[in-house]
Amino acid sequence: MTMNAIWLKIDPERVAQTCTEALGKLDGAGSEVVLDFSSVRRIGPDAIGALEQFAVTAGEKAVKVALCGVSVEVYKVLKLVKLTARFSFLD
Repeated sequence: MTMNAIWLKIDPERVAQTCTEALGKLDGAGSEVVLDFSSVRRIGPDAIGALEQFAVTAGEKAVKVALCGVSVEVYKVLKLVKLTARFSFLD
């Protein structure tokens, strides 16, 4: 039996809040969650904190997290704060 990944669209105006709300969906996520960042062009400190918490909680629940549609600018910020190793990236 194969499990499908849960796909969550990230609201560019509410990145931190959307990530926090997505925490509640981890219990029914199966083995993988994909966060769609295709609309997100900038990421602030609150969003970084929420993403880090999301990654920690997903790790505790053995759920893999993939980020989709990440812009170069957002990727650079994630790289600077050493969060890229916690996620896989999809085109």
